[in-house]
Amino acid sequence: MKIGHDYIGVATPFYCTDGHGKFLLHKRSKNCRDEHGAWDTGSGQLEFGSTLEENVLREVREEYGCDGEILEQLPPRSVLRTNDGQPTHWVACPFVIKVDPAKVRNNEPHKIENLGWFSLDALPEPLHTGLSQTLKSLGSRLDKYN
Repeated sequence: MKIGHDYIGVATPFYCTDGHGKFLLHKRSKNCRDEHGAWDTGSGQLEFGSTLEENVLREVREEYGCDGEILEQLPPRSVLRTNDGQPTHWVACPFVIKVDPAKVRNNEPHKIENLGWFSLDALPEPLHTGLSQTLKSLGSRLDKYN
């Protein structure tokens, strides 16, 4: 059984901000499960026994090697898309996380090609489809951090 394909996956995506209008995105490498070369935010599958808050802060440390401060939990949303022609279904429980840019590093170079800080009005292309969907539905909630 494959998560997101055979049963619904739950993820805790995170929108890391520097507190001055920039958001941290990473470029997905060929070793990611899908959408190689797309820019995305961090995220992680909810691990059994973890709260959403524990999970998201652990994922920030795992991916970006730094601690973060939860500023806001955004409304959960369904992420329905296709991956290699197969439908996928995830429930995303997103968070806005403040991090210190000086402490951020690429802690997963096998999955992350590049890191960059961007304002919401100057995002790189292409964006991961899940991120694009989220920005369309929740983007206005992020404006106060821009």
